Amino acid sequence: MTDYSGHGLPFLPGNTFRDITKSAQHRSQTLTYKNGYILPKRPIVGIGQADLFSDHLNQSKVNQLVIQNLAQTHEQLPAGPSTEFIPAHVFFDKKVLRFFGYFKQVILLSPQEQYRVRPVIISYFLEDDSFCVIEPEVENSGMPQGKLIKRQRLPKNKQGDFYHWKDLNVGIDICVFGVAYRITSCDQCTKAFLESEGILLNEPEEIPTDPYTQRRTQPQQAFVTPSDFDCLKQFLFMDRKVLRFFALWEHSDSVHMETRPVTIHYYLGDNSVEIRETHEHNSGRDPYPVLLRRQKVPKDVKPKTEPFPSCVLEVSPQEVQDYFSPKDFCVGESVNIVGRDFLLYDCDEFTLNYYKENFRDMALKPIQVKAKPSPDIKREIPPYNGFGSLQDSLQNCKSLIPEPPKKDLLKMLEKDGKVLRYTARLDSLNPDDNGRRFILSYFLSNDTISIFETNMRNSGIIGGKFLEKTQVHKPGSTPENPQYYSPADFAIGTTVEVFGRRFVLLDADLYVLNYLESIADQIPSETINSLRQRLYPDPNKTQTTDETLETNENTL
Repeated sequence: MTDYSGHGLPFLPGNTFRDITKSAQHRSQTLTYKNGYILPKRPIVGIGQADLFSDHLNQSKVNQLVIQNLAQTHEQLPAGPSTEFIPAHVFFDKKVLRFFGYFKQVILLSPQEQYRVRPVIISYFLEDDSFCVIEPEVENSGMPQGKLIKRQRLPKNKQGDFYHWKDLNVGIDICVFGVAYRITSCDQCTKAFLESEGILLNEPEEIPTDPYTQRRTQPQQAFVTPSDFDCLKQFLFMDRKVLRFFALWEHSDSVHMETRPVTIHYYLGDNSVEIRETHEHNSGRDPYPVLLRRQKVPKDVKPKTEPFPSCVLEVSPQEVQDYFSPKDFCVGESVNIVGRDFLLYDCDEFTLNYYKENFRDMALKPIQVKAKPSPDIKREIPPYNGFGSLQDSLQNCKSLIPEPPKKDLLKMLEKDGKVLRYTARLDSLNPDDNGRRFILSYFLSNDTISIFETNMRNSGIIGGKFLEKTQVHKPGSTPENPQYYSPADFAIGTTVEVFGRRFVLLDADLYVLNYLESIADQIPSETINSLRQRLYPDPNKTQTTDETLETNENTL
């Protein structure tokens, strides 16, 4: 059998070609949607399913499809308008009937109320005949509110029946889980739906008032005559305006009858008083300056009718006859606040101007208070104990928290890397020390000295660091007046004593001579001459400036 596949060629490998005119490359769909459901496509009678989903149909098959469609069209009978089937869960999707009602909660352990009326919103979902009961939340109600019954079908009786929208109406009670909910009204959409289904709605009812909420909204009976004073006006005009008085508190409870300076603040915005202590430097007292926190201080209290300790009960506003006011504070007089006497000896400029404008009859008499003379305490430095350097020991005596001694940063930056090196031998009575040689280095940045011993073959002594960088004081100097070695003390042939050991300087670098000549006004002439005689033994032989600089660089 021969199949030319529309090209006139046998269906053999290499004889098939791709249709370049084809633009749609997607796979054919085998499923379709109808009324919200997924259904498979039905194949046309007379044509195989493979031929239906195939992209290439022969002309004979196409003609067959046309003939079948025409035959089916002429055989159909005229009918009325087609109605598309819509499932119930699609038609009633997002359609909710909303009813308003309430239920009564019985209160057993309260003598003031027997029940509470709690309003609810009952939602009925037509999609699956489920209910949801929500109580509107009231702020500061103290009761768990919100969703009382989550969305579910509610049982109607013990036979297993459930509530339906046909069972709902206005003015009826429905019992759900032992609670009777009274339906009082519904919204307009719910009313229109029920009337369209032939249900006659009863007259809407009003939710009864809750006796507990009504009792809370009623103002409590006040037995105090309200004042005509406008507190809001006082706050708006007098806010952030403070009267400041300087006073002395005679602390009689202490053994030595000490006097403490305090500052009294009177806030004009709310007539409150605050007292703060003025601590002196190094007074030894705790860092809590507030002696009396900001509050309204009662001036006169009603006499007590019953013998009861006053320290147990707080003073209520009904027992206070009067509070402290600005007229009770007069500079030059004493005032008793909370059982303590304070002598007002001065005030600030704002307080003085306030009294001149509002209380002209009050005479302010500032008192000159003599300041307590501060004792002249001489700081005594303890003697040096031999531990650490003198600078560290002295710095620990100047502060409670130890701090490192301060360094001359400018000198360290200018003379960083500048070192004077000398060759020395150990001046010792031990004959084994005769051949030992040392390099003594003087660091100009911090005036310290380090000693390094050179290795000598077959000497039996290991060379290396002999003395780390440290300041070396001269013999005979005292801890009170220490004197340290400087470049002016290092002449050739001079003996340098370092912590009990004596070193004799034998030689030096050329850089040492060049540096000391640059500061010849600060160096003795004997030191410079000794270096010249050592470095230039022949006075007729001199070096050029270029040779000197080259030698200096090599030395560095």
